[in-house]
Amino acid sequence: MEAPFCGPCLGATGAMDEKFLDSLYEAAVVPELWPQVLRRFQEIARGAGAVLVAVTPSSSRWISSSAEFDQVVATHFNNFPGNERTRRLLERRHAGFLRDIDIFSEGEMANEPVYRDFLLPQGLGIGVATSIASPTGEAFILHAERQLEQGHVEDKLIARFDLMRPHLARAMLLSARLEFERAQGAARALEAIGLPAAVLDRDGRALALNPRFEALIPSVAADRPSRLGLVDTGADGLLAAALQARGQIASATVRSIPVARRESQPPLILHLTPIRGAAHDIFSRAASILVVTPVVVKDVPTADVVQGLFDLTPAEARLAALIAAGHRPREAAAALGVMEETARSTLKRVMAKTGLHRQADLIGLLRGAGVTSDLPGSGERTP
Repeated sequence: MEAPFCGPCLGATGAMDEKFLDSLYEAAVVPELWPQVLRRFQEIARGAGAVLVAVTPSSSRWISSSAEFDQVVATHFNNFPGNERTRRLLERRHAGFLRDIDIFSEGEMANEPVYRDFLLPQGLGIGVATSIASPTGEAFILHAERQLEQGHVEDKLIARFDLMRPHLARAMLLSARLEFERAQGAARALEAIGLPAAVLDRDGRALALNPRFEALIPSVAADRPSRLGLVDTGADGLLAAALQARGQIASATVRSIPVARRESQPPLILHLTPIRGAAHDIFSRAASILVVTPVVVKDVPTADVVQGLFDLTPAEARLAALIAAGHRPREAAAALGVMEETARSTLKRVMAKTGLHRQADLIGLLRGAGVTSDLPGSGERTP
């Protein structure tokens, strides 16, 4: 009896498949192992690279088997958004693996931009993939890309992959479920130490709120269908900008957001913390955690406390602490041993990062007293 197809140097087919399935379920629990799974899938497919993609109507996120192949995938999705290759795969809703030749004729490939202008010139365009629907509305695509010279994936290998597919589906959906549970667990842990927290998706919609955050609705926050909002319009604008800049390393983007005192509520600082890691980004709808820190101190905070409240450098934190103590920029410069111009430039960065416009607001926030106007220099606007 003829043995099933096996890629070179991979040992017995059954042993290799068993090893691969074991690695799948390991990765479901330890998401950092997914790139290793992709490399094994690439080897079995005799491919040039492999990728796992999470697709929604508005976005695509992925992890790949190597940094080199990641560039190929990035160009594929960034330069050809909504490309026909992905659309046809998802439209087929096939409970198995498909090749390019299963959904495109050679004539169609020659005229389709993603093939004609990108894949074929690089010697690619020989792929095998499957799509798996998620209960959250996303679709996961597992794809291996071959070089043209390798030829199309063999029928026997497709049959092997189809046998693995139920395990792939279980592992992917388990990863997604566990990642969401981890994000919820973080919110519960913050509840235990007395901090309100909300888990947000990539569009800023609330996926989970701990009880302390729920208590801030509707006085501070609003759980809108489009995204979580803030009642304070200035703070809400900063939150919207921070959410829009997710994934970017932009120093000008405010991620520590002050909320002014309202009646019996003390000033608040909201920290938007991204949930990082390639596999985490793929499998969890949760993109960030919004943590609320009430400012209840009445004494001037120290520089290390100020630095912890905002995304400030040590120099910025020391200057902010002095300003909060009532020093004018000239006096703060003398205390720090720097030029007044340097102090004012540093203060500009502090104000930009905190999203405030007046020194009075910074003083009031850091002293837990809201906006004040009775301290030396407190009425000055940002220099």
